[in-house]
Amino acid sequence: MKKKERARLAAKYPKVVEWDDEDECFIGRCPDLFDGGVHGSDEVAVYRKLVQVAEEWIEILHGDGVTLPKGSSTSEYSGRFVVRVAPTVHHRLSLKAKASGESLNTLVSKALMRA
Repeated sequence: MKKKERARLAAKYPKVVEWDDEDECFIGRCPDLFDGGVHGSDEVAVYRKLVQVAEEWIEILHGDGVTLPKGSSTSEYSGRFVVRVAPTVHHRLSLKAKASGESLNTLVSKALMRA
């Protein structure tokens, strides 16, 4: 398989690079393609290495005759999911949302975006 084809296939898999406070480094993962990840102190370098590893996985799987895993896409998600919390937590969040002048959904969405 040519490098251009590997790169095209690898690009279909979402890649995430995040800072890890515990390890004090950036960790890059491509969860739809492989377990584990790459790490380092430079975010851009970690992303580049992650892309390289994803392409290597594509090559290995292809060479072994293994069907590539299906990559996820945002079109598969409705943006809606249910989370069960204790009634006291629900009440406290509702009061917090009301006090800030926003809906409970907006308050929780903002909190999840920071996670």
